[in-house]
Amino acid sequence: MNQPLFGVSVSTAVEAARESLRLATLADRDGLDLVTVSDHPYYGGRLDAYSILGVVLGATSSITGVVSVSNLPTRPAPMLARAVTSLSALSGGRIVLGLGVGGLWDDIARMGVERLGPGAAVRAFEEAITLVRELSGGGGPMTFDGEFYQVDALEPAPVPAAPVWTGSVGPKSLAVTGRLADGWFPGHAADWLSERYRTSRPVIDEAALAAGRDPADVATVYNLPGEITEAPLAAPRDREGRWRGGSVEQWTEELTGAVLEHGASGFVYFAPGGRAPDEAALGRWAREIVPAVRAAVAAG
Repeated sequence: MNQPLFGVSVSTAVEAARESLRLATLADRDGLDLVTVSDHPYYGGRLDAYSILGVVLGATSSITGVVSVSNLPTRPAPMLARAVTSLSALSGGRIVLGLGVGGLWDDIARMGVERLGPGAAVRAFEEAITLVRELSGGGGPMTFDGEFYQVDALEPAPVPAAPVWTGSVGPKSLAVTGRLADGWFPGHAADWLSERYRTSRPVIDEAALAAGRDPADVATVYNLPGEITEAPLAAPRDREGRWRGGSVEQWTEELTGAVLEHGASGFVYFAPGGRAPDEAALGRWAREIVPAVRAAVAAG
């Protein structure tokens, strides 16, 4: 079994810029695999996701950056391809392309972007994955004549395509994930015991099989908020079954079970309420919980 990936999400708030960069460098120093940022370009108080990711990758040496997930309607696929291949070349391949259909359409439309209906948004999403990959890996000029994207004799970047992880939620976009993607972030911080996971993952698996793929090739990486406490919690899950957190030992047991019993491929840590963690929480996550889970998974 492959070792799971472990990451942390940092804030994109403008006032938190220096702290976010500092936390990302600490995560890199402490051996985490991933650092993620959200993408909400319609909010003036947020940093541009790819700008902060570029600075983070320039300040670190090992950690991989992910925008989870890129707001596709505001980032046309050809330019997104150029951004991702550029960051890959600059960082030695330390980037994953997180991609979403686009959810907050009222906000997206305020940026002057044409509003798409649900079906059209999913079709644009599928085209974007295909086009971004075709604009990677070198080769001769390529032409793409899709419903939403058209490029004419455009030269691909001489950089391997980055893995694509989606934030798909609806059945049509989940099917696209199964057909084309390399990984999936379950929406709304759903975990391996949630109804959302139980009903969504089979859609991905069925679409993967229909496309001649192994469903195991689509990794599930969880955005996981929770509190890390000194003493064990009597109930690490709430009445609805959502993970609340607990002691290092409770986290270790829960995540080890998620990997060994439910096939989890990775976890991105958030503080309670989906906030970016502080330095103390990040330290306990990176230096206590993550090594313990890695050791337990390796032991089987």
